Amino acid sequence: MTSASPSRVLSPRDPGRAAPAPARGVLVAALLVAAVSAAGIWLCWRVFVDTWAGQRVEWAALQGARYGQSQLWSVAERVLDVVSVGFIAVVLVAAVLIALVRRRWSLAVQVAVLMVGANVTTRVVKGVLLDRPDLGVAGTWGNTLPSGHTTAAASISAVLLLVVPARARPWAAVLGAAYTAATGVSTLVGQWHRPSDVVAAVLVVVAWGALACALVARHPGRPAGGTPTAELALAQGGRRTVPGSRTTALVLGVVAVVAAVPALVTLRRSWATVPLETRGDLLVAYGGGVLGVVAASCAGFAVLLVLRDAATARTVRTG
Repeated sequence: MTSASPSRVLSPRDPGRAAPAPARGVLVAALLVAAVSAAGIWLCWRVFVDTWAGQRVEWAALQGARYGQSQLWSVAERVLDVVSVGFIAVVLVAAVLIALVRRRWSLAVQVAVLMVGANVTTRVVKGVLLDRPDLGVAGTWGNTLPSGHTTAAASISAVLLLVVPARARPWAAVLGAAYTAATGVSTLVGQWHRPSDVVAAVLVVVAWGALACALVARHPGRPAGGTPTAELALAQGGRRTVPGSRTTALVLGVVAVVAAVPALVTLRRSWATVPLETRGDLLVAYGGGVLGVVAASCAGFAVLLVLRDAATARTVRTG
């Protein structure tokens, strides 16, 4: 009676190596997140740009930003000054170089797809695909959705989440959410953008981040940190988990909910208040917009963290 031969772990260059099992669930989830994000961008435009009530509420939020602006602008201006075309280019080159140094060729492609895709999409959506109808509300100076500054900040943060080692992802997600929210709120403080512009920008980056994760799920290649030990652990049915990722995603999700609930309450109040003229009305609209930006930023990076971990925690079939 012959015993079954033990499974062996094949080298990534071994021609007999079976292809890694595609993470179909992660692929479907990533594509679904991208699709929902795209629908969310359109919904932001449809509700807040293409209707009189939406334009009125956001105009009130812009006017509310005047209160305390002189004190807040000194900080907001420094945050916004960081974002520039040159800075985006430097981050893109640096991230690609990090990926290449780590011999993660597919990661370099993901970085380029995310950074270029998100920032080009924002320009095309804002300048070509969507417009801002004149519905008789003050402040109609052309379409500003999505926010370019927020897209740049969020895409830089998302790229950081892609390139850092797995153990550093929780910190990258928290810093990314904080930097994105700070940039978005700063555009509100400076009256550069309306809240929907910022939320739409976050959704643009989430969509492209999800597509980058879909690339990983579709073409897994060698596991991250693909040492023989890591290959053996995966081949034996192990699953690479990142300490702290689930907790961090949960905390970001809770913060998003805590911010979203009062944001929706203030939105409902502002929507129903006619006219929006008093100092209190304007501050409520402005505060609701700020909370909406915080909620979108935290929720977006919670989703990207979960997707990134799921896409890279893959198993390898053995023959």
